[in-house]
Amino acid sequence: MEIRTATLADLDQIAAVEKACFPPAEAASVDSFRERLMVYPNHFHLMFCGPKLISFVDGFVTDEADLTDEMFADASLHNESGRWQMLFGVNTLPEYRRNGYAGQLIREMIRTAREEGRAGVVLTCKDRLLHYYATFGFIGEGPTDKSSHGGAKWNQMRITF
Repeated sequence: MEIRTATLADLDQIAAVEKACFPPAEAASVDSFRERLMVYPNHFHLMFCGPKLISFVDGFVTDEADLTDEMFADASLHNESGRWQMLFGVNTLPEYRRNGYAGQLIREMIRTAREEGRAGVVLTCKDRLLHYYATFGFIGEGPTDKSSHGGAKWNQMRITF
């Protein structure tokens, strides 16, 4: 397995993995990923099995302490010197799940954010994933009123360094 950051050349595989992992109302579009990759490719952590992308995590950096729906839609809100690393998505192709690949990428994002001097990492998740993210050290902050992405109920979680 190879882990690396993204380039624009990874766009099609990233979009395909996203489509396989999220319902249409929650999945980011190809255009959204293109914009993200043009602004913050170094905040995508990709895992390949040979030439095939099997898992990735992504999110931008901001001084805003809470994750909002606007952040998913507007890559220009990225601030490379921001305090908080946002984690927008954790994606693993269904046939590769339950092997620890996503966990490796989450730990890589946490490690990178710490090394870059960030205050921590922030994510939102559904109720069923609260326990999973807690295993990485994320602390639940309860339901958020700042995101209704895809019409779902989201909980905010945070690791503070």
